[in-house]
Amino acid sequence: MLRIRMSRQGATHRPFYRLIVSDSRRRPGSTAVDTVGHYDATRRPAAFKIDLPRVEAWIRKGAVASERVKGLIAKARKAAP
Repeated sequence: MLRIRMSRQGATHRPFYRLIVSDSRRRPGSTAVDTVGHYDATRRPAAFKIDLPRVEAWIRKGAVASERVKGLIAKARKAAP
């Protein structure tokens, strides 16, 4: 099954996350099928960018978002005009 989840990037004590679509049986740091956004929690306020049309397309194809990513998607939908 495909999952939309966060993959940690960045240096020690400077995390940066990519929102990726990958096989649920693989580690989040392994190869991704697609990258659909990013999230930087170290900024105040937290900065994120999500490509909503691509996320929705993956969800229609059967991908499941993690709990944290579901929250980010909901925030992105509120912010979208």
